Amino acid sequence: MKISVVIPVFNEQESIKELYMQISAALKNQKKYEIIFINDGSSDKSEKAIIDLSNEDKRVKLISFYRNFGKSAALSEGFKYASGEIIITMDADLQDDPNEIPNLINKLDEGYDLVSGWKQKRYDPWTKTFPSKIFNFVTRVLTGVKIHDFNCGLKAYRSSVIKSIEVFGGRHRYIPALAGQMNFSVSEIVVNHRPRIYGETKYGGSRIFHGFFDLLTILFLNKYTQQPLHFFGSIGLATFIAGFFVELMVIYYKFVLLEPFSKHIALLLLGVILIIIGIQFFSIGLLGEIIARFSQGKEDRIKDIK
Repeated sequence: MKISVVIPVFNEQESIKELYMQISAALKNQKKYEIIFINDGSSDKSEKAIIDLSNEDKRVKLISFYRNFGKSAALSEGFKYASGEIIITMDADLQDDPNEIPNLINKLDEGYDLVSGWKQKRYDPWTKTFPSKIFNFVTRVLTGVKIHDFNCGLKAYRSSVIKSIEVFGGRHRYIPALAGQMNFSVSEIVVNHRPRIYGETKYGGSRIFHGFFDLLTILFLNKYTQQPLHFFGSIGLATFIAGFFVELMVIYYKFVLLEPFSKHIALLLLGVILIIIGIQFFSIGLLGEIIARFSQGKEDRIKDIK
């Protein structure tokens, strides 16, 4: 089977040629493969380094962005142009070891659709490893996908996986979760992680907060995209019932305890507001159901027709 190696690149000019040589060595027994570099708006000489390689080896492909769009956008474009039955992703900073590629493929051959690397021993500062542990724990608990390292760049996919998921924003961190929620089989193996030799990490402290917002988006979209009324309707029903019982309390005070309405005007208004909010949530859910119904036909579900 043909293998596509997809590599996002952002200001990694010193690493590119060495990474190419290591990948070529790791795939020396593989007859059909391609290496796709996605230049994500690098401001150094990364693009020139990749062009030089592509002139020497036609298996090297280059996709260049006008500016820096981020890792998710780079992977998304790489996935579109990848022609292999198996797709390998890895970072361009030489911390991912290309010698792990055969191990990832062997794990895929056990029947899995996606195999993620697990950097069990990491050569990163604690300011990067500690937030990563929290991030992975929370993601593992909320998504139900039992792997240790969601954000490891070194992964192997069957082509059916990358054709079924959408990667944008910060969703590259959650590709195993997205695949798991679509009932693809996900596994992991321990991979060798190496110290950074050239350049500086592109990791920023704010990404952990952005990552949690992306996680909430993924949990909502994947669970309720096809049945939005289940989400909005539940909130609407709870709010409506709460408002109904508040109004019953007002009636009880008025007709049983014989207290004037003016004494409980705030409670009366609260009940009315809760009922109106409940009806609004129901309306949003119904509109969502209509939109979901008309969008179902646009989803690509068919693998083949003979």
